[in-house]
Amino acid sequence: MKAQIDPGRCQGHGRCYDLAPDLFGEDDEGYGTVLGDGTVGPGQERTARLAVSNCPEHAIDLVGEA
Repeated sequence: MKAQIDPGRCQGHGRCYDLAPDLFGEDDEGYGTVLGDGTVGPGQERTARLAVSNCPEHAIDLVGEA
C-alpha cells in the first residue's frame, strides 16, 4: 500500500510526521509530505493507519490497502 496526502486538505497540524516519522515529513511551511514514493513497508502499517486516524482534516489516504 502507499500513503498519500491531499495538499488541499492538509492544514499543517503535523500529527502525521509526529506519529509516523519514517513515512511522513514536513515541507518548508510545516505541511505534511510523504517521504519517498509513499510505500508503506512491512511493519509500518500500524503507524500509517495511526497517522490516518489522527489527521483532523482526513488528508491522508492509504491506496491499495487490502
